[in-house]
Amino acid sequence: MPEITEQAPATADGTAPATADGTAPAAAPEAAAAPRSLWGDAWRDLRRNPVFYLSAVLILFLVVLSIWPSLLTGTSPYACDLGRSQQGPAPGHPFGFTTQGCDVYARTVYGARASVVVGICTTLLAAVLGCVFGGLAGFFGGWWDAVLSRIGDIFFGIPVLLGGIVFLSVIKGGSIFTVVLLMAILGWPQIARIARSAVISAKQQDYVQAARALGASTPRMLLRHIAPNALAPVIVVATIALGTYISLEATLSFLGVGLKPPTVSWGIDISSAATQIRNAPHMLLWPAGALSITVLAFIMLGDAVRDALDPKLR
Repeated sequence: MPEITEQAPATADGTAPATADGTAPAAAPEAAAAPRSLWGDAWRDLRRNPVFYLSAVLILFLVVLSIWPSLLTGTSPYACDLGRSQQGPAPGHPFGFTTQGCDVYARTVYGARASVVVGICTTLLAAVLGCVFGGLAGFFGGWWDAVLSRIGDIFFGIPVLLGGIVFLSVIKGGSIFTVVLLMAILGWPQIARIARSAVISAKQQDYVQAARALGASTPRMLLRHIAPNALAPVIVVATIALGTYISLEATLSFLGVGLKPPTVSWGIDISSAATQIRNAPHMLLWPAGALSITVLAFIMLGDAVRDALDPKLR
């Protein structure tokens, strides 16, 4: 016959008693870990991606450089000496001098401010416009969708570069505000289409239908249930577009219709150095290199964010 063992009673505090040899009994299996959200999974994937760290360090450096350029140079970008026109590197001036005798290093450092400000502000404004118009079109549908989508199609049919050249040639402004406003007006339809698709997909989910059945108001459903679950594709597109806007600003400034002096911009310096590339290549090398690294950093960040937020790529 099998041996029948008697189970020892629990102690007064409800815990199991110690075994005969004085050791504690085996612990119960731990409860299943709580499910992670999309953002939790994305952050975990980003921390494992070396491209994210590389791009984040470069972007952080550029942001600090834009806010405090005096940390890297004590020379004013407007201090020029015609006696040093197009001279090469010299002590205290590692990048040489421009045609006007200005320090290329100082102008390269200070030029980061205009490019980063234009890129970030344009992206934020375009994202806000795109999310509002695209989100309303996708949520309400019907004539709302028809009208807002047709308005977006009108702007989407205008090439951003060509539209910028035409409108900035007429406005003759050349300020950062003018360039940001124009690029955002021409660039929001792309984000609006992404936001519309994301909202249409999100509003068909069970949790939104449950909120509607429980009597949730339209603003509550939009802000509490739909927006947080529709932001992921918008963030991916906006992050990648940020680098595009920086290069677009430099292109417009290079063509003479974007930012205008006395604003210090990489596009302006590249335009001034293009005609002297054989005599003084250093004038073109450094601002063009800084622009390329900046655009590459934001595109790398966008790719890393896309890989982390897109479940199909996991």
